[in-house]
Amino acid sequence: MSEDHRGTPEAPGRVATLIERSFWESLTDHHDSASDKVWGVAYRIDAAHAAEVREYLDIREINGYTIHYTPFYPAAKGAAAFRTMAYIGTPENPQFTGPQDVQKLAEHIFRSTGPSGPNRDYLWGLETALNELSPESGDEHVSDLSTRVRALAEAEANAETATAPSTQ
Repeated sequence: MSEDHRGTPEAPGRVATLIERSFWESLTDHHDSASDKVWGVAYRIDAAHAAEVREYLDIREINGYTIHYTPFYPAAKGAAAFRTMAYIGTPENPQFTGPQDVQKLAEHIFRSTGPSGPNRDYLWGLETALNELSPESGDEHVSDLSTRVRALAEAEANAETATAPSTQ
């Protein structure tokens, strides 16, 4: 959940969370076609700024997350793997929601807004970013949610147009 960026404490937004594969396999809503890979971007931080960046990320990400060090395999052919740090969500995190009905989740995302903007913009940005990483990097669950939220936005726009007073 996001109570401080894409939602509020009264209506928390939803955000993507990395979780351990063993925990993911215990969930009831995973897609059978899910990849063994997790796609993402790694940033190399200049040593002079590493402590400052780590402090910022710890404040932003540490609530219910654990730090893991894992190999990162660049998509570029011939690029060498390197060790990277990632924040992994835990089921003990009070903001971890677990599996939800996908249509209810889409409706929740459609309605949620926080100081960083609408939750739907986060979802659509995530979908775009995943699709741009690599031809294999798209995520079926994220795309399904995005399609459902777009349908809700279109239905709302059509309803507003239908009830708007005529200017004739």
